[in-house]
Amino acid sequence: MFTLTVRDHMMVAHSLPDPFFGPAQALHGATYVVEAGFERAELDEHGVVLDIGAAGTALAEVLGQLTYRNLDEVGAFDGRLTTTEFLARWVAERLAERFEREDLAAITVVLREHPDAWASYRLRLRW
Repeated sequence: MFTLTVRDHMMVAHSLPDPFFGPAQALHGATYVVEAGFERAELDEHGVVLDIGAAGTALAEVLGQLTYRNLDEVGAFDGRLTTTEFLARWVAERLAERFEREDLAAITVVLREHPDAWASYRLRLRW
């Protein structure tokens, strides 16, 4: 399996209103370093998984939908806890929408919220 990974970041605000999250129940900021890995079983006719520029642009555009926003005010997230894991899946799904015509096998998104803590989601694609 071949993989191409691009990286960007986003800064958001949100709260996690459940006692499970302790002090994170209150509104707080988070800066995520976001990695998106695109997988293919075989390289395309150009000898690549995906164009690096297209991958980077797509990731920036997806993250741009959330950057500098309070996720508590994003209607699509009403009633959802915007945990790091939840956001990793959300980003992977938005990226998949942009590349559904490519012959990708999977997209893995890693959100690093701290140098020593991160979460990821791997979305298998079956076009």
